[in-house]
Amino acid sequence: MNRLIALMLTISVLLCTENVYSRQSQEQLPLEDLQRFTSVVEHIRKYYVEPVDDRTLFEYAIRGMLSGLDPHSAYLDPNEFSDLRVSTSGKFGGLGIEVTMDDGAVKVISPIDDTPASKAGIKAGDLIIKLDDTPVKGLSLKEAVELMRGERGSSILLTVVREGESAPLKIKITRDIIKVKSVKSQILEDGYGYLRISQFQTKTGEDVIENLTKLQKEASQPLKGLIIDLRNNPGGILDASVKVSDTFLDKPKTHEGIIVYTEGRLPGSQLKERSHRGDILKGAPIVIIVNGGSASASEIVAGALQDHRRALVVGQPTFGKGSVQTVLPLQSEHGLKLTTALYFTPSGRSIQAKGIKPDILIPEIEMPEEKKQASWAQFKERDLQGHLEVEQNKESNQAKKKDSVQQSDDKPLQFTDYQVNQALNLLKGLALTRSESIFEHNHYAMAD
Repeated sequence: MNRLIALMLTISVLLCTENVYSRQSQEQLPLEDLQRFTSVVEHIRKYYVEPVDDRTLFEYAIRGMLSGLDPHSAYLDPNEFSDLRVSTSGKFGGLGIEVTMDDGAVKVISPIDDTPASKAGIKAGDLIIKLDDTPVKGLSLKEAVELMRGERGSSILLTVVREGESAPLKIKITRDIIKVKSVKSQILEDGYGYLRISQFQTKTGEDVIENLTKLQKEASQPLKGLIIDLRNNPGGILDASVKVSDTFLDKPKTHEGIIVYTEGRLPGSQLKERSHRGDILKGAPIVIIVNGGSASASEIVAGALQDHRRALVVGQPTFGKGSVQTVLPLQSEHGLKLTTALYFTPSGRSIQAKGIKPDILIPEIEMPEEKKQASWAQFKERDLQGHLEVEQNKESNQAKKKDSVQQSDDKPLQFTDYQVNQALNLLKGLALTRSESIFEHNHYAMAD
């Protein structure tokens, strides 16, 4: 304990000396608070029910100090530091959920696509109150996350409180190695593309361009419009979100071409990221879908394209994580994840605790059964009983069978997902408006 007090006093003396020589008005380290701290440590060492070594007490003190700042600052031991590096590369172990602490419960920011959590039905906003037989109340986020981790193939029972449910839900999840494919795409219909970004990883910007190139080939024509799905995207790497935004911005003159800017006290934390790449879709309309699980980097993309009037944002208000975390390496492979800045959209809107408000609110509801099933638009004359057969041959029969299989097995996303359905309708309207304006422009040009 004498060594501890001596260390604290030495730090105080050094800081006081630095203040004297630098003639700065920086506040001195409060000796009264240091004395209270050392007194607490001494009482714990003497009277706590079980012995606790100094190293453990210091680690608890550091973790407590950081957790008191905000939900995202944290002290990282070697295992946590390693896990953080692995998670940004797209392969890590666990259940597949992004979480934070909320009033003593683990709150799900979002489940990650195609992971055990998403397949088991975990939703953004769920509050996890029990892990197997262990109540979450009283646990730190680190302790809760460690309980959720485990061997691949092992199971855990989550007790979940969900808005709208009268009683807690019991959800059993089998752990697995999480391999996140951050970008997926498909053609919905007649030249309208769908791009799903589930997380922003190191190569997400390049993957978006690769998927868009593939969509252009599949469409065999320039895309008429694109849906970007950012629902339940917890964010990720800032640089990836900037690259994705830049892909769709053709050096806009509004807001000085800014995609996002940050403000903070860390040297180098005051950044302004600007567009320079050019619009890969050449002005084709974009509709972005977001919800309460869209956070951080996904809010940057939605906010940037919304402010530059490049995309229509629809869905539900986003999560509101507008803070920047910097990972600072410490000695012995430890790390410090510290909130060092705040994000702002090109127009100067703060994302923090406010999120992005959609231009058009679309509720998250189940698609009505009659729309999930084949609509009348999918029925043809040949589907009616007793229809007349004309020039039937092997080729037409095979085509009919193939068409029938596609209708029954591959249900288009717009017929199973209500928000995608509504987004596609809006996208068609935007595409029609754009084509009409181009026609009018050409018409007047010819008249002149």
